[in-house]
Amino acid sequence: MARGVGMKDVASEAGVSLGTVSNVVNRPETVAEETRLRVLLTIERLGYVRSESARQLRAGRSRTLGMLVLDMANPFFVDVAAGAERSARDAGLGVMLCNSAESPHEEAEYLTLFCEQEVRGVLVTPADATGRNLAAFRRHGIPFVCVDRALPSADGCSVSVDDIAGGALAARHLVGRGHREIVYVSGPMHLAQCRDRREGALLALAESGLPAGALRQVEAARLDAAAGRDAGARLLGMAALPSAVFCANDMLALGVLQSLYGAGVRVPDDVALVGYDDIEFAAAAAVPLTSVRQPAFHLGRTAARLLIEETGDEAAAHRHEQIVLQPELVVRDSTLGGRRG
Repeated sequence: MARGVGMKDVASEAGVSLGTVSNVVNRPETVAEETRLRVLLTIERLGYVRSESARQLRAGRSRTLGMLVLDMANPFFVDVAAGAERSARDAGLGVMLCNSAESPHEEAEYLTLFCEQEVRGVLVTPADATGRNLAAFRRHGIPFVCVDRALPSADGCSVSVDDIAGGALAARHLVGRGHREIVYVSGPMHLAQCRDRREGALLALAESGLPAGALRQVEAARLDAAAGRDAGARLLGMAALPSAVFCANDMLALGVLQSLYGAGVRVPDDVALVGYDDIEFAAAAAVPLTSVRQPAFHLGRTAARLLIEETGDEAAAHRHEQIVLQPELVVRDSTLGGRRG
């Protein structure tokens, strides 16, 4: 394989010492302007790129954060990653973004990859409900922050949204619209977010004097639109079509909406529909979707800020924080049909 252009090549071409090239790259203010410009022009002409791995070895610390999310096809996680990237960029760092696809096995493989790459720290939305993957990762001494999931103890940082409160907001809204039975379309129940949103819905029903049986459940295999379409087909197959459906995220809700629309079921006149996350597509759907909004960008940015603090020059003064953000309900056309008695 051909060797890439190195500092020695630049030095030879520019007629300067290797040390001068190094100073131009790393400490340009120490080099006379005429020499600096000559070296920079040579770098541009030869296409020299600084070896970041070598720089990290000299500095003893990586300039890369690892980030592992559940599903990069979900715009919610795109927004979370954008927030994290903004904090990292402000600190002069980069982000290695990976996708666990909601799989504990793939999560373990990526955590191993982060160890091999000796990243500075990791932002992770856990897929493994047992916590074994993170417990194993912790032994490597690489700091991590849980994103969109609260840590049960104070031995690390986390930034999450109160999903129990979010589930309650959704169900309380539907009950307030007169619905006395709700179908909850969840994702895989090994995910804490799906369990917490269901718990919140049950709490709201109890507040209204409705029994737990008033919340029926359809569990989808994944948290994407295809799984939502499958769930919609199962709703259509029920003996009686439910008057209200609450989905664990907007991608599921959009898939359900497609299935109902294709079968001639009117939303919201026949079925009221609520999603979760308030992704951009929620407002742009054929029937604008009522959704529980999570502050996704702020979530990612805050998590990255905590990780940068823990791994930066002032790490000794860092104190772990478990930050819980509050969701809000955004009401749109998908629940504004006639009141149910």
